[in-house]
Amino acid sequence: MVDHRDILISDDVLGDPARVRTVLARRVDELLSRGGDGVSDLHVIRLVVRIAAPDPHAWLAAQELMPKIYWHGRGDDRLTAAVGAADRCVGGRVDGFESLRSQLDVVLPGSDARVRYFGGFRFDLDAKTSAEWQPFGTFAFTLPRFVLMKHGEAAVLGCNLLLPRDVDRRAHILEEIEQLRFPVDPLDGALPLPDSRSDTPDRDGWFDKLARALDAIDQRREGLEKIVLARRAAYEFSDRLDPITILKELEKVTANCFHFAFQFGGDSALVGATPERLFRRSGRRIWTEAVAGTRPRGETEAEDRGAVASLLASEKDQREHAYVRDSIREALEPLCDVFDIDAEASGLKLTRGWHLISRSEGLLKEGVHGSDVMRALHPTPAVGGYPTETALRAIRDLEAFDRGWYAGPVGWIGSQGAEFAVALRCGLVRANSLSLYSGAGIVRGSDAASEWDEIEQKTSDFAKVFGLYAHDGS
Repeated sequence: MVDHRDILISDDVLGDPARVRTVLARRVDELLSRGGDGVSDLHVIRLVVRIAAPDPHAWLAAQELMPKIYWHGRGDDRLTAAVGAADRCVGGRVDGFESLRSQLDVVLPGSDARVRYFGGFRFDLDAKTSAEWQPFGTFAFTLPRFVLMKHGEAAVLGCNLLLPRDVDRRAHILEEIEQLRFPVDPLDGALPLPDSRSDTPDRDGWFDKLARALDAIDQRREGLEKIVLARRAAYEFSDRLDPITILKELEKVTANCFHFAFQFGGDSALVGATPERLFRRSGRRIWTEAVAGTRPRGETEAEDRGAVASLLASEKDQREHAYVRDSIREALEPLCDVFDIDAEASGLKLTRGWHLISRSEGLLKEGVHGSDVMRALHPTPAVGGYPTETALRAIRDLEAFDRGWYAGPVGWIGSQGAEFAVALRCGLVRANSLSLYSGAGIVRGSDAASEWDEIEQKTSDFAKVFGLYAHDGS
């Protein structure tokens, strides 16, 4: 877990929190006192200490520093919990993927290849940001100050220093080290039941919007063939919600997913468990997935086999999936020297549902940046529709709420790699409220009642965590 360009500051595994803080502070003080060793170009140095592995959720919840970030890739045996900010890349409404690239290019080229900025983008960069999504901006990527990386029973604590800029922040960084907490007990907080629920749109509104969408599809208005419409279920609670406790409970019941949390300060946090990879990059190699088409899992093994067989045989679901697969091919082939994608979809099994999935792999052309890939791929027809711009205009017209980061890219980016998921099956926590977002792909032949039920099934993981279904009777 220690890269050859990390600076390992202790050969021992430190278990005493006071010792961890003392050793780390001493090395930070020594390094920053040298004034950056005369190097003028911005670059990141990571100081690393081996520590007795804490419960990462308890560690993250115990910290006072902001932002708080959690990332656990699907199928990855390593996870990251991080706090504080050594650097931030942010953008407003008029900023986009090129703005992120220009900001990252100031730091990443001269830094360790394992340095990672964590963050995400709004679903619709051109739409106006509502009040509840203001803390997240159009995009926000953070180089954390402190990173807990856990791999099995082994753990390291890293401190990212941005030189020479951090030379003038020495006293502040030393104060931040003193604020680090290392709880002994795992995170074990009870989650409250909600007092109320409201849906936007409600069931009648949903039927009305689907009728309008299907009419536009039937008429091929502006060439529209598919639109993904979303719903927001807003829950109010008497007690304040802890997003990290929600994350831990959600992770228990959502196998084979990406798990993430972003809390930039105050009461707002985005927490989610999404099955869908946008892309993964290692050097010039890139892997992507087309995910669209859904069935709930069966109660028995025989019913489960029937569910995936029904999904694979569905003309409607295969047609919906093909829009996504074809759009990924069209987006990535121009960026790649070699690109291959599955000709036929297979089944992706989750805890409570099945999806159609087509996997792809490619070799990027020289000079292609991670931001170029994001710009080409997002939004896929799995979260927007087809054609993309037509679907986005229809979504702005039909949806009465701001998606914010829901259905946008979330993950990390470095100089030689990146991993991004699509922020689905997620919730926005604000003090004592929780807004859950989920959507359904609408094509010719879609049924409003079935799509309503599909969205209920997609939010059932959160429902299981809170006991929401038992509470609201759905």
